[in-house]
Amino acid sequence: MDLPLVVGVDGSESAMRAVDWATDEAALRGLPLRLVYGSLWERYEGAALADDLGRPAEQIVADRVVEAAAKRARRRNADVAITAEVLPEDAVGLLLTEGFGATALVLGSRGRSGIAERLLGSVSRTVAARAHCPVIVLRGSHDNQARAGRHQRVVLGVGDPAHGEEAVRFAFEEAARRGVPLEAVRAWRRPAVESTDHPLMSGEPARLHEQAAVDILDAALHGATAARPGVEVHRRTVEGTARKVLLDASADADLLVVGVRRHDARGRTSLHLGRVAHAVLHHAACPVAVVPRQDRAPQSPAA
Repeated sequence: MDLPLVVGVDGSESAMRAVDWATDEAALRGLPLRLVYGSLWERYEGAALADDLGRPAEQIVADRVVEAAAKRARRRNADVAITAEVLPEDAVGLLLTEGFGATALVLGSRGRSGIAERLLGSVSRTVAARAHCPVIVLRGSHDNQARAGRHQRVVLGVGDPAHGEEAVRFAFEEAARRGVPLEAVRAWRRPAVESTDHPLMSGEPARLHEQAAVDILDAALHGATAARPGVEVHRRTVEGTARKVLLDASADADLLVVGVRRHDARGRTSLHLGRVAHAVLHHAACPVAVVPRQDRAPQSPAA
């Protein structure tokens, strides 16, 4: 059975933009679309009280939110199979649970708090840091519409090769589906202080650092390039911080893909994003896909 794309909705413009984008992506992938809203009205007010007093305001709001999101998705593409549901959980817990049965989670960059668009909402940030499936956060548009791919390229940020196999595979698959080139970017930097006394560092230290970046890039892409020879790949090494290099690359990309590690050396789940993923989720000019490396088989919270 094909796992759905799951969208967290809350009635905000940002979430509705995520619905638009996910509907297009579901059609592209041939997947069902699932819209979910976390509401704790029944837990706090009680089912019996709800029966006595009629539907509480929070339930009415929740139902209207998912109905509006489903109507919008159907209007955008009537061929996509869509389900919509209000569930009695907080937003973060609901999305993390849904992630175990999803191809990916798709989220807006912020909710209804009124915080400036450039700041990432707490739900999106927490879910991106903890989910066991790819999380795609919609950034890059300040109106209420998801924009079709205009730049015709997917960008992959290549970090530690040990943490990025899943991200590389995801980026290649996205480029193949869209029929666009993949630009794989590796940032490199010279140490602030370099000794030129060492024979390997004399003469052309910059070239040595750049060549190391080239070697890492080639090693990271080798398997995926062989598996998907039809994807046009552009390799690029850039001197600078990974944060700045990827933010610059996002300015003319349709999707930026970065990998993160979900577990530490002891197998414990990390509750934080790395600095690069954190930066691009806050400031990128295009949608960002955060793809976790699974160092061990995850267990559902209900297990």
